[in-house]
This record gives sequence, C-alpha cells and structure tokens, in this order.
Amino acid sequence: MPGDSTGIDFLLAPYRVLDLTDERGILAGKILADLGADVIQIEPPGGSPARNIGPFHGDDPLPEKSLFWWAYAANKRSITLDLERKDGRALLEKLVAEADFLLESFSPGYLEGLGLDYKRLAEINPKLVMVSITPFGQDGPYSNYQATDIVGMALGGFMYLTGDDDRPPVRISFPHFYLHGGAAGATAAMLAHTHRTISGKGQYVDVSCQQAVAKTLAHAPQIWDIEGAILKRQGVYRQTSGDNRVRINWPCKDGHVNYMVQGGSVSYSTRALLGWMGEDGFDTTDLDAIDWERMGYGAITPELMAQLGGPLGDFFKGHTRAELVQGSLDRRILLFPVATPAALQGHPQLEARGYFKELDHPELGVAVQYPGAFIKSGDGADIAGLYRRPSLIGEHNLEIYQEELGLSGAEIESLKRSGVI
Repeated sequence: MPGDSTGIDFLLAPYRVLDLTDERGILAGKILADLGADVIQIEPPGGSPARNIGPFHGDDPLPEKSLFWWAYAANKRSITLDLERKDGRALLEKLVAEADFLLESFSPGYLEGLGLDYKRLAEINPKLVMVSITPFGQDGPYSNYQATDIVGMALGGFMYLTGDDDRPPVRISFPHFYLHGGAAGATAAMLAHTHRTISGKGQYVDVSCQQAVAKTLAHAPQIWDIEGAILKRQGVYRQTSGDNRVRINWPCKDGHVNYMVQGGSVSYSTRALLGWMGEDGFDTTDLDAIDWERMGYGAITPELMAQLGGPLGDFFKGHTRAELVQGSLDRRILLFPVATPAALQGHPQLEARGYFKELDHPELGVAVQYPGAFIKSGDGADIAGLYRRPSLIGEHNLEIYQEELGLSGAEIESLKRSGVI
C-alpha cells in the first residue's frame, strides 16, 4: 500500500481499486492512485491495448515503452487476467471480495454477459463501488455506439465551439473525450464513497463521456435555451455582447500571449499598455482619447477592435514573451503568456510547488520526469503524489495471486500455461 511503502499518509491509502479500464477510462484510476489508493490495473494477457498508443520511449514501439501508458499507469500495480475464461472470472470475484472500488470501460452489457455485472459483484461485496465509463452511458439509443475522440468531442458539443468562425469546427489536438469521462469517473467514485461512509452501502455509477464533455460547455446550452442564440466559434477572440468581440490571443516574437482590451474598472490595464506602446514609439493619440473608464464590458465594437488590432499586433510582435510578461508586471497590465509544454518543465510556480517528480525505470536504466500531485493539504503536507513507476505487464502477478490471494506456485503456473494470466 502507498502509505506503507512510502511512509506518507495519502488520502486514499487504506483503499483498493480494481481498474479494468483501457484508454477509455484510464485517467479515473490514475487520479485515485495519485491520491494513494492501491490501484491494481487488470490487463488481458499480453497487456492492455492502451499500451500500443504512442509516442514511445526511444521511438521503440513496444507495449512497455508507451509514453501514453506511462502517463496514466504510474502509481498502479499490474496483473494480467483473461475474463473470458471461467478461472479468470473466479479470480476476479476473489479480488472483488477485498476491493473497495471497481472501474471498467467495457461496452454496455459485456460484463453482464460474463456474469460479472454489479448485481453479481455486490452479492460478493455489498460495499463495492463500481464505476462504468462508456462513450454514451449504459442506456439510451446511443448506448451501444463506439466513439473515437473526434466523434465524442463532436457529439458532446465541444467541437462546434472550437476553431475560427469562418472555418469548419476542429477538435483539440490532444484527445480529451475519454479524459473528461475518466475525471468524471474518479469524481463519481468519491461521491459514491462518501455515500458509503454514511450508509455502509456500495453503489453502481454510470458515467457517460458525452455528458461529461457537454458539462464543460457551461453556459452555452443555457444561452440557447433562454435566448435562442447559438454561441459561435471565436478562434483568437472572445465574444462579449451580441456581435461584439475582443481579441485575446496575440503572436509575439517567440510564441503567443493572451491580452484582452477592457475598460471600466480595469481600464488602468489598457491605459498602461497604451503608455508602454507610446514609449516604443507608437502613435496612440486616437486610442488615448477614448473614454476607457466609461466603457463597459462588451462595448468594444468590431470597428474599434479593427482600429486596435493593427497597433496592438505590431507591438506584441516586437517583444518576446518574457519581455511582455515582465513589462506587464511592472506596469500592472493584465497579460499572461501562453505556455508551451516545454515551458512548463521549468515554470517557477510549478517548481516551487514541487510538481514534477522523477521516477526511476531500472528496466531501461533511465529516470523519467512525471507530473506529480495535483493537490496539497492546507498545511503543506503531501496527501497525494508519485511513488511507483508504471508497471510492466503482469509485474505483480506473483505478489497479488500468490502472496495476497494465497495461490500456490503450481496453481499460478497452470494459470499461465492455460492463458488465464
């Protein structure tokens, strides 16, 4: 257990999670593992299909070198088990008897067909919390449909609002659909756990990734429901009122920054930027004459934005991100840089909080830096974090089957030969 092996009292250290998910729900178990739960990733013999997702360490496309897998399997133990076999199902039932959570991402009805649905598992362990993560949920006309990331983001409504208004919708470059579902699954598991601590009863939770994505749209569906208006794709702009919108993303010498021209209570930021532009030799006479202090949110018209766009764009292109950030801090300008993944590695805020951690991979002879805990306690104590590198396929078979379930060496060898583990 994490608390035992590290000496750190993580939040979920007393609890065990059986993780049957693949890439369609793998984040849920990772979140619980980071919080200290003993998460056992149960893979089919030969490894999870998620291990075949690239990129790969050293560009070597082997299942134990998938960087995708590493990102979501750190902190978990791994065993192999074929649920299609009778002996495999019997072993899962033994594991369920001692588990607190079970996560799965199979198609609706699959586990029921194997006699492993929640009704059966709850007979074995009435306190079990079982979370199913699927594209569209367990019921409804789409329940048996499959979905890739682009399908899910499209049907969740997110894709329609992503991109430029004069071009077709686009998806975010990194797959997000099942990550939304996984995060919702972890949240749901904790809510069910809270109910269990009060009632003493487990429960079944049905997570729809489509609904998890639709939830992120926040006010967009409400605007349609109340006003009959459909929000438009804004690209580098932000819609403020009606047809009025303000540009928020600007290219600079070495990347991009976000800055939004505003008036009213934050007009000081606009005035300060215009003053800095004047120092750089820009003629801001017409812009200085605008009564920014009386300009409310949403009052910047397309005509005014067009007047601002040229000078602002040229000013930003003349400076680096670092220059713009420091200059904005000195002048109280509301501007911030768009960080690249590389920039995050050395970000002073993340470094100060000890976000990135190295984990040794002795099988490869390297140490790899991973994103660490996403929370800390109010007193600064570690209540989540990294403590185990991603496991090799079936690395903990002996530890769990022999030492914890009490199977003999002969039984384990027989299970191996028959392809059960």
